[in-house]
Amino acid sequence: MLDNMPRGTITIEEIEMGMVRSLQKVVTDEDIRMFAEVSTDFNPVHMDDDYARDTIFEGRIAHGMLTAGLISAVIGEQLPGHGTVYMGQSLKFLAPVRPGDMVVAEVEVIGIDYAKRRVQLETRCLVEGKKVLIGEATVLAPTGKFD
Repeated sequence: MLDNMPRGTITIEEIEMGMVRSLQKVVTDEDIRMFAEVSTDFNPVHMDDDYARDTIFEGRIAHGMLTAGLISAVIGEQLPGHGTVYMGQSLKFLAPVRPGDMVVAEVEVIGIDYAKRRVQLETRCLVEGKKVLIGEATVLAPTGKFD
């Protein structure tokens, strides 16, 4: 890795098939409140215990995009890391994430186009080993070549 690249960045020249990076985070009530503030999504299924109890979820759940944001964090901070440009993301929500859940967000390299600097990533979030979100991302990876 070049000395002038941000710490944690993996350049297109260094990326290999099968590389995996992850993070884990407990989703808190404060996270949900702050996400609602930023997104302006105050759906009561996220904010109101009494309302949420009477839904198919039988209790409050985190915003799906809050969970998806953890995927973005792995991509932007670890694989490939700083300098990465998000080009696209598919998402499928499989199960709710609740306040207090420990979410493990993972990305895995499943395709590389070195010439175009494009990387395909399988993306997933798990709670207690169960997939709650799956998808794929396409990113433009940073390069270590400055010629």
